[in-house]
Amino acid sequence: MYDWTDRTVLVTGGASFIGSHLVDALVERGAQVRVVDNLSSGRAENLATHLASGAIDFHEGDLLDAAVTDAATAGVDVVFHNAADHGGRGYIDLHQVNCSTNMILDGMVFRAAERAGAQKVVFASSGCVYPEHLQTDPDEILYLTEDLVGPPYAADNLYGWAKLMAEMTLRAYCAEGRLAAASVRYFTAYGPRCPESHAVMAMMGRAMVGQNPFEIWGTGEQIRNWTHVDDIVEGTIRAAERVDDGSAINIGTMERTKVVDCAREVLAYMGKDADFVFDPSKPTGPYNRVCDLRLCHEKLGWTPEIEFKDGLRSTIDWYLENNDVDEVRRTLGHTLTERRHA
Repeated sequence: MYDWTDRTVLVTGGASFIGSHLVDALVERGAQVRVVDNLSSGRAENLATHLASGAIDFHEGDLLDAAVTDAATAGVDVVFHNAADHGGRGYIDLHQVNCSTNMILDGMVFRAAERAGAQKVVFASSGCVYPEHLQTDPDEILYLTEDLVGPPYAADNLYGWAKLMAEMTLRAYCAEGRLAAASVRYFTAYGPRCPESHAVMAMMGRAMVGQNPFEIWGTGEQIRNWTHVDDIVEGTIRAAERVDDGSAINIGTMERTKVVDCAREVLAYMGKDADFVFDPSKPTGPYNRVCDLRLCHEKLGWTPEIEFKDGLRSTIDWYLENNDVDEVRRTLGHTLTERRHA
């Protein structure tokens, strides 16, 4: 069993949706946790318990500033690099220049980690590194294996290309003996604290405000493998414990769920009834994105455990308890495609 007690770790983007859950898990394991976040999409309230107790060392700052990055990595054993300009499909399709800055950010964090003597970097990558042309037919039973990312590369938008470049950079650091590293490819994360820029949370917002007709981007036939944030975090920490050579590991489920079926489940659980209207002109992403988990099982000795229906229902419970219908109605149009608060 890996012992995190008294290990000093940095979580970049640690006030964000996934990052804050990662902070929770690392604090619980006894790690000394430093968080750096510019709060562009993260929220200090996601860390409120730890801030009140003094359990973490929190710094608000922009990691595109070299002074911030150097200070953040000083004296750190492991860097969990989750910070990025990112969002749901609406954001990454419509803000590609913003997403391109991740290439600068990632390079700065990796360089600073090496200079500070960090032992390892664990990088939050994405299913967006996979070639888009493989993911066009929702009727094909397809599970994306890690080795499908290779020449000729064909990542998903500038967001995907930036993630791919970061993975390749970390492998180069490892090959030259300059850092140990792991990349974890997240697939369609959801759960408490997730914003409505992500499809499953947008559905909850639309249902809460009683939208009818109920809008679905695309045809609704898109296939996804929604993965609960608790499984995302567990896979990330296991990769930190078990992978040193820069390998990329899929972290997702192998449940194949249509977007329209997810919407039906959301409406049913929330006791709502609505007609669907489909808009293929809106950002949709690939129509068939589900990962293979053989390498996850082999290298991490584990696979995600939370079934989608169970995780979805618990997330809806959280959403209803933590959101006000009038505020959701006021902000939903903004949050569908933006990462900064309205």
